Amino acid sequence: MLILGIETSCDDTGIAIYDTNKGLIANKVVHQKKIHANYGGVVPELASEYHLKCIQPTLKKILQKSYILISDISGIAYTAGPGLERSLAIGATFSCSLAYSLNIPAVGVHHLEGHLLTIMLENKKPNFPFLGLIISGAHTQLILASNIGKYKILGNCIDDALGEAFDKVANLLNISYPGGKKLSILSKYGNSQRFYFPRPMIKKPGMHFSFSGLKTYTKNIIYSYSKIDDQTRCDIARAFEDAILDTIEIKCCRALNFTQCKNLVISGGVSSNTSIRKRLNQVMKNRGGKLFFSKSSLCTDNGAMIAYVGAIRLKKSASKKIFIRPRWCLEDLLEP
Repeated sequence: MLILGIETSCDDTGIAIYDTNKGLIANKVVHQKKIHANYGGVVPELASEYHLKCIQPTLKKILQKSYILISDISGIAYTAGPGLERSLAIGATFSCSLAYSLNIPAVGVHHLEGHLLTIMLENKKPNFPFLGLIISGAHTQLILASNIGKYKILGNCIDDALGEAFDKVANLLNISYPGGKKLSILSKYGNSQRFYFPRPMIKKPGMHFSFSGLKTYTKNIIYSYSKIDDQTRCDIARAFEDAILDTIEIKCCRALNFTQCKNLVISGGVSSNTSIRKRLNQVMKNRGGKLFFSKSSLCTDNGAMIAYVGAIRLKKSASKKIFIRPRWCLEDLLEP
């Protein structure tokens, strides 16, 4: 059975085809980074407009490249939420209209369930239960995944998500948007002994995150200089990332102790950060557990994860009605 997956929750248009027998057949993501760079962040109106322009041509290209006819598709999965309302509406309307014209089922998929289960597209998969850490531009969550559709949120971000904090600090250092990855590269050239930044919320019990205070602290350090040389920029980037790494390690260890899970799955765009992968891999090795993460191309928003979850949920959750939910808690989902 061939499932078409369509992802439009924010500013990336992701389209993929998943075969329930053979696995992922095709996956293409069209980015809008250059469009939003001048604004220092995603502009919802521009994001939805660009989705509308490129969704059909992208689908056409992926079908041609895969030598698949649109009539071969058995079902369509689309991101229903959480996300930007206008962007979600473009993907949902397109998907449901296409499904109606082909007389096939369509299903709205939870964006974060897609991220959480992306690892199932890899050859090495974790067994349930596992601890999931979703780190992206909009989300930072620690989740106990007992089974597909059975999730418990252990920790959430009470302000800026991790990816957003990376991008905002990068902007303060005059690194072009999106600057999170570039900031991480700069940090590798930094002196770890020059600055020490606070580790947010580690003295408070629990597994929640907060990064706005760390961002403000970093901003004050940057503004204390009339002019910042290249080495200072690298040193500040290093101090910022070190604070992030320590905070993530502490929160993950608390969650691992609480759940007694042996497997940790990291997903979302920031999970491609090599420093985070290295740190958490060592944490799990020391605990006798295992860290799982997807290839970098599947860390950011993509249609593949939506197609995979759609293949699981189509039988029970298919609907002819257009469904979007910009705010949608992962715990509201039911087992398929």
